[in-house]
Amino acid sequence: MFLSYTGIRVQDLERSLALYSGFFGLREVRRGENAPHGGGAYVLLRDPVSGQRLELNWYPPGSPHDAPYVPGEGLDHVAFRVDDVDATVRALVARGLVVAPIDPDLAEPQTDRAVPGWFKVAYVKDPDGNWIELYQRARPEPYRPDGY
Repeated sequence: MFLSYTGIRVQDLERSLALYSGFFGLREVRRGENAPHGGGAYVLLRDPVSGQRLELNWYPPGSPHDAPYVPGEGLDHVAFRVDDVDATVRALVARGLVVAPIDPDLAEPQTDRAVPGWFKVAYVKDPDGNWIELYQRARPEPYRPDGY
């Protein structure tokens, strides 16, 4: 298991992208759209010097993840890549953490685990209510500084 990235919620994805990539020099690694699954749009950035990664998340009005924006409270989630999502969730629930509900299609969009791009995700809430993303890929791999 390792800390993979930190995600922050933003009000205007392109404006935030311009700041973090234009001014701070973070480079875009990937972007995606999760609106069909109740989410929004995201862009994953990487610092070319430190390797640290930051995910910018924007949620449209009506998304279950859209909430009133309060400056300073934009932490969206912290993500850990794990070898077994289900076992990790069970261990964290045993420690008193609560599972955060997400759309089942987002949790495991590909049910055939033989597919090379297979991906599984779950979220729990830490004791203060912050979301922790737990995800696994088709096969355990070491940290890759160029992506998830």
